[in-house]
Amino acid sequence: MSADNSNTAPRGVIALPPGGGRRYEMGKLTALFKADEAETGAAYSVSEWILQPGQEGVGAHSHAANDEVFIVLEGTPELRVGDSWQSYETGAFLRIPAGVTHDFRNPSGHVARLLNLYIPGGFEREMPGIVAWFAKNP
Repeated sequence: MSADNSNTAPRGVIALPPGGGRRYEMGKLTALFKADEAETGAAYSVSEWILQPGQEGVGAHSHAANDEVFIVLEGTPELRVGDSWQSYETGAFLRIPAGVTHDFRNPSGHVARLLNLYIPGGFEREMPGIVAWFAKNP
């Protein structure tokens, strides 16, 4: 944050209904962005990821300068950290530090939902490219 507070976002309350947020559809995967850098002064982004049964993941990746936090809201998704996959039950918490390879998928027969915090914010800038990739690779 600069000394003149030019990066300070309005700190108003954000209240969304269930399923609310900026929606990105990617086949068996949906992202709902609840708060992003414009609303948080780039401190963090908050999104919900809805994985339909059989969703195979987004591909192993890492973020050089961003930590991620995942909380399982529903179902039993699998998350990859490093080279290993593990199932997580509803309510599980996972923090993935910057630079650590990770992925997520839903091999179950039921919907899975993850809450994601991306710290610092800005992940939403990547969404148009991610949506385009999924459109070309259904």
